Amino acid sequence: MRTTLTIDDDLLKQLKEGAAQQKKTLGALVNDLLRHALAGQCRRRPYRLDLEGWEAEPQPGVDLLDRDKLFDLMNGR
Repeated sequence: MRTTLTIDDDLLKQLKEGAAQQKKTLGALVNDLLRHALAGQCRRRPYRLDLEGWEAEPQPGVDLLDRDKLFDLMNGR
């Protein structure tokens, strides 16, 4: 099937160079790259971030709402 695409000049240059290196036509290279990209989207698993917490207790003289004072305490000031 034929279609018309607008491709940025720098990408077209890279595609042409890649096609020449792989001894493929430009169309064959683009088809391969699109198939690879679309297949990769299907296989992606959702990323799960597991965070470990810690027990925290209020400390005398520490105001959790005073960000600057907290940073000073964390930096040993």
